[in-house]
Amino acid sequence: MAALVQRHGRRALAVEVDVAHDADVRRMMARVGDTLGRLDGVVNNAGITTHIGLGDLEAVTDEVWDRIMNVNLRGMFYVARAAAPLVRRAGGGAIVNVGSVSGLSGSGSSLPYAVSKAAVHGLTRSLARALAPDIRVNGVAPGAVATRWWDGRSEDMARIEPTTLFGHTVSTADVAAAIVGLLQQDSTTGQVLTVDGGAHM
Repeated sequence: MAALVQRHGRRALAVEVDVAHDADVRRMMARVGDTLGRLDGVVNNAGITTHIGLGDLEAVTDEVWDRIMNVNLRGMFYVARAAAPLVRRAGGGAIVNVGSVSGLSGSGSSLPYAVSKAAVHGLTRSLARALAPDIRVNGVAPGAVATRWWDGRSEDMARIEPTTLFGHTVSTADVAAAIVGLLQQDSTTGQVLTVDGGAHM
């Protein structure tokens, strides 16, 4: 991705980091400051899941809980906290957290995943209060998005598509457009925008 950005004549930095580790996140943000000089916007998009049927509560081990929560929730907090000084130094900006409709519906790939995304939506609202007025914090809650995550699961995707008002799932471009819009919207903070073709309206 960094090479693609650079081919378009822009500066880019790729850093491999485990967002579940605060020290790693702080080192990443230090490199961003040293290399790029400023930070105007953050897209908090790291996330993982484990596929467990919602009714299979015994399969939800402590290890599953901890791994999903550490990345999906704690990692988002670590990134926002480490980024805030850089964004303020740039004169203010925005953070967009990527949640999920699973956090609204309570369903999805697993119970811990749905709970983690509901918590992300709550974190978004709390961070909006904590970082105002310098930094706006919003979220997006995508529905089923046609990505490689669905490879080999065409039957599942086919069952979801009729539940949307448009009769098809959303694309990565749809989600990206929503994120860019929230990064640019100076008068919006503490909001979670659902991007799911109307499936959960």
